[in-house]
Amino acid sequence: MADKVVTHPTKVENQYVNRELSWLQFNARVLQEAYDKKIPLLERLRFLGIFSNNLDEFFKVRYATIRRIEEAGKTGRSFLGGFSAKELLAEITQIAIEQQAQSLKILSDIQRELRKENIFIINETQVTRKQSKFISDYFVRHVSPAMMTIMIGEVDEFPNLRDNAAYLAIRMVMSKEDDTFETKYNYALIEIPRTIDRFVVLPKEGEKQYVIILDDLIRYCMSSIFSIFNYETISAHMIKITRDAELDIDSDLSRSFIEKISKSVKKRSIGDPVRFVYDKNIDTETLQFLLEKMGIDKTDSIIPGGRYHNRRDYMNFPRLGRPDLQYEPKEPLPIPGLSMDGRLFDKILEKDYLLHTPYQTFMYVIKFLREAALDPKVKSIKITIYRLAEVSHIASSLINAKKNGKDVTVQIELQARFDEEANIKYAELLQSEDIRLIFGVKGLKVHCKMILVERLENKKLIRYGVISTGNFNESTARVYTDYTLFTADERICKEMNKVFDFFEVNYQVKKYRHLIVSPHYTRNAITHLIDNEIKNKKAGLPSGIKLKMNSLSDYRMIDKLYEASRAGVQIKLIIRGICCLIPGVKGMSENIKAISIVGKHLEHPRVFIFENAGRPKIYISSADFMGRNLDNRVEVSCPIYDEDIKKEILENFEIGWSDNVKARVISIKNDNAYLKNNKPPIRSQFKMYDYYLNKLEVN
Repeated sequence: MADKVVTHPTKVENQYVNRELSWLQFNARVLQEAYDKKIPLLERLRFLGIFSNNLDEFFKVRYATIRRIEEAGKTGRSFLGGFSAKELLAEITQIAIEQQAQSLKILSDIQRELRKENIFIINETQVTRKQSKFISDYFVRHVSPAMMTIMIGEVDEFPNLRDNAAYLAIRMVMSKEDDTFETKYNYALIEIPRTIDRFVVLPKEGEKQYVIILDDLIRYCMSSIFSIFNYETISAHMIKITRDAELDIDSDLSRSFIEKISKSVKKRSIGDPVRFVYDKNIDTETLQFLLEKMGIDKTDSIIPGGRYHNRRDYMNFPRLGRPDLQYEPKEPLPIPGLSMDGRLFDKILEKDYLLHTPYQTFMYVIKFLREAALDPKVKSIKITIYRLAEVSHIASSLINAKKNGKDVTVQIELQARFDEEANIKYAELLQSEDIRLIFGVKGLKVHCKMILVERLENKKLIRYGVISTGNFNESTARVYTDYTLFTADERICKEMNKVFDFFEVNYQVKKYRHLIVSPHYTRNAITHLIDNEIKNKKAGLPSGIKLKMNSLSDYRMIDKLYEASRAGVQIKLIIRGICCLIPGVKGMSENIKAISIVGKHLEHPRVFIFENAGRPKIYISSADFMGRNLDNRVEVSCPIYDEDIKKEILENFEIGWSDNVKARVISIKNDNAYLKNNKPPIRSQFKMYDYYLNKLEVN
């Protein structure tokens, strides 16, 4: 059934798939999850919310970037994989319209299934007398104080609509007796408050559970809102505007970096519109009135939608006490041999340990920092921060360490997309505690994830390092799969310290023998590793490349993989999101196979495995094979030297590669076909948990 989601196969005219269209194919895979009837109902709603949230961010950033290219009068064909900017904008809009329509059908199907489970999402026309009193009280107490209503027919200047906020566009046909307005038709906008849950749970009636969407609750109370006017009819239709979210940072040298980022983030609220979504049932006059007032024309992405927008809110649909309609919760497991009760430093000094979230508990990272904060032998803590949880134990541990006299240095990335405001708040908090902050390297985002602790043991300074493929964020660690290495290997920790030195003295490019660091070394180092596999293949030695990452879009890196394929090197790719490489094309990529796994968890690790004549070289990394990761960010790829951990990562890769339930085949067809074979069903994310459970039982 899930195969029937329209994925809009892309016409491929050269050796690459366009990046933006490949991303839309990834989001179609998310929509497939919402469509899949084997997935619990409330989880299907969550995937629908993820799909919508993804699309919002895509338009704010990628669509906006292409629009800038088009407005600059450039075609961008070489940059955009053979498309002109104008052609690509039209193609994206068409796909978005199709996917939007499909998501509405899926939502309708899910709501029908929910009714079978005695869960009813009602609208304003279905409210009972009993529910009416509850809704009226709720509106007066919670909604009305938070609501913004603007009479747009009466204002000289049209209000600046907030990016991705949802609005009800109100049209009143005035009665002859009303002399409040000069015109027969009058318009208003109601902004749906963001401070109130979008879904209001109504009192239960027997076994039946009722939910009303906040939009409909407001519609139900419309006569109360506009009671001072005398109108014949009133109607309300949802609209939403998406604005260009690229940051334009000023060059005022007198302003601090925090001030510049803060000012740039605020400018997003007045960024150019890049998408206008409206209820397709809106009357023509109201739509035309809005478009004219907002200065939106046919060159913008104008998308007819359903009755409700901001379906990203379905990510937080109330659980209603129905665990049977959700994924079975799995308790994160401990790492074999690494007790949370003892001292982590003693254990890490003996050997390296690998944490694989969310299968194993992220609390090891928190425990590591808390232990460092309290240990009198610890002299300093250095950390890179890209995204923190809303309530961060990482931040509190760092503050605790500072209060205990430790030297704490935090490299915090203020330009982490859509987390700028949160990171600014954390930066100000840490700064208020006299923690030393570094704001990265000019022109480069710092995307690597590292913690380095220096501890004085027997008059000798011993370093302990943590390197991760994902953020030090306890919230996302429950959903994202990521690897985190704990090590006291001096080869690695010494070079981690060099990276922190580079943050402070940018003009000195360090040399590394073990870590692979962007922007200076990653491209050449990976190219050399691929060349080595080509050489081994030609020499008749064991060869092969296995890569797992979020995105593969860098054309030069793709060309190198094509070269390896033509030389006969077998290449396996697990790419969750964007994949501009086309596998399986004779004479170009016939030795490359690629899959994408989209399921319960978001696949996030970057893992590079090179066969190396039977002595595999394995790296975990913060970097995808994208131009920005290779050339415009500080990224770290860390070698795995522990043989047990090497074996674990290889076995993990094979579990993913064997998935025939949630894996989609990436091919020239670009159709998101599920991987089908005659083998017993393997759902890799479920099998991965069992893998770690078995490791505990064996130990």
